[in-house]
Amino acid sequence: MMKKAIPVILLLGGLLLLYIGSEQYQSPLSETKPFFGISARSQGLWMIIVGAAAAIAGLTGLFRDRLEDSGSEL
Repeated sequence: MMKKAIPVILLLGGLLLLYIGSEQYQSPLSETKPFFGISARSQGLWMIIVGAAAAIAGLTGLFRDRLEDSGSEL
């Protein structure tokens, strides 16, 4: 059970970060001057990058578990 929970959490978290990052990247606030040194646009871009990496890691974990499960039945 725990073996499949971690890839699912990574996949869902990655998809959530992709959505939030794309919304922040395209928001009107992303055109304003940064207040604390990091702009909303670059923060959104980092959320997209980390979200894509987490989603890929989650998918890889899910498919690897399926391949291992199907291989053990042979």
